[in-house]
Amino acid sequence: MWTHPEWQEKPLPPAERLRSYSSWCNAVEGNTTFYATPQRRTVESWARQTDPDFRFVMKLPRTVTHERRLTGVDDEMHAFLDAIEPLGRRLHALWIQLPPSFTDLRALSHLLEGLPDHYRAAVEVRHPAFFQNARAITQLESILQAAGAEWIPFDTTTLFATPPVSPAEQEAYAKKPRAPRRTRALTEYPIVRYHGRDDLATTVAGWQPWVKVVADWLIEGRSPTMFIHTPDNARARTLARRFHDDVRARITELDPLPDPIPTDPMTLF
Repeated sequence: MWTHPEWQEKPLPPAERLRSYSSWCNAVEGNTTFYATPQRRTVESWARQTDPDFRFVMKLPRTVTHERRLTGVDDEMHAFLDAIEPLGRRLHALWIQLPPSFTDLRALSHLLEGLPDHYRAAVEVRHPAFFQNARAITQLESILQAAGAEWIPFDTTTLFATPPVSPAEQEAYAKKPRAPRRTRALTEYPIVRYHGRDDLATTVAGWQPWVKVVADWLIEGRSPTMFIHTPDNARARTLARRFHDDVRARITELDPLPDPIPTDPMTLF
């Protein structure tokens, strides 16, 4: 995400783009690892560009979650964990995003039980049963709690509240899952993914329930991570900072985010 073209106010070499992003936000979704396990030297560069308390939420490769469906993945998991080891404590959570057809809780339990103790896991499910069937919800929560893992909600209720009005919204409509808003945290470290609209006011209005939830979590002593999405994500960085400010308005002792590194436009002289 830190290489989004709309976020490049001036050309930056690849080895500096994450450093620039980390001056805007203190956490990032590692989505590219879904498509391929990165080279270890690449991950070492990510670590060099970020402070020790920066949070990476790294998605497991699709070979593990979507192709092998968590079964017979020891080699793939070993290679992935070895590759991301240089992140150290920056690795906030392993993001296990499961396909919409996945319901094999036994396989999920086996994977979670096999993770080394120092890894924190967070699971995103998309099968309708985990939002509509009380028994399925209870079973999933029991497995997650037994492993000390979190359930990542992907709140798309604002996205799907009204019909799309732009090509970017139409694409999001076609690709994003429809799921109800879930606000129950299972661990000390809840993670939320929120998806808004092109319209700024609609996006901000849609996240208001989360402002209270996140503030309440902080009061309870939890340490949440919130990710803000829009159909084109062009303003996601600034929106994330605005959400943080909305929470700070309720929790005044919450530290502000750092000031972004200046990126003045390039000039000829």
